[in-house]
Amino acid sequence: MEIEATLRNRRSVRAFRPDPVEYADVAKVLELARTAPSGANLQPGVFHVLTGAPLHTLSESLINAIDAGQPQVSEYSYFPNPMPAHLKSRQREAGFALYHALGIERRDLEGRRAQFKKNYRFFDAPVGIVVTIERSMGKGCFMDLGMALQNLFLAVEAQGLAACGIGALANYADVVHAHMELPEQELVVCGIALGHPDPDAPENLFRTSRLPLGDFATFRGF
Repeated sequence: MEIEATLRNRRSVRAFRPDPVEYADVAKVLELARTAPSGANLQPGVFHVLTGAPLHTLSESLINAIDAGQPQVSEYSYFPNPMPAHLKSRQREAGFALYHALGIERRDLEGRRAQFKKNYRFFDAPVGIVVTIERSMGKGCFMDLGMALQNLFLAVEAQGLAACGIGALANYADVVHAHMELPEQELVVCGIALGHPDPDAPENLFRTSRLPLGDFATFRGF
């Protein structure tokens, strides 16, 4: 029942209190993340953890690149292109729910851009994590890294902390690479914002919907 509660309570948090997170708590979360299964026990993925000045200066580099009009990069395919209509509707539903919670109207393009830029400030969380994977890894290793990420999110929830994945970080992987002087073989997969959730922030009060069982599963022989 504790596992079920953790799974059902977990959510993407986009507003955090400024309270620091102790090194021991972050280390425990990462150790639990690494217990995830992986093919041939390759354990793909590296977690670069930042707080304080290192996190602030990375965020500033990203925001400066965006404000300067630096073009985005696409080091790997995240979404289908083009996006099929049935998936586009789910994407829009989630986005509109967030903007509605924040009081941002559909036609308020500037407000939407400002909200999206918060991805690159790690939503002002006290801890930011840059997740990378070796470029030589196969597609299956992304699946293995995904299981480690889910372990991380569940461990965060179990500790009374909160997190949000930031896929948008890969849009400016070149900025992240240059600023952090990452090894060339590391591909930026995503970021993670980590900290203590702000329970009163409107962006933390809505929940995205989930498909009913019949829409994503089939059963035979039952």
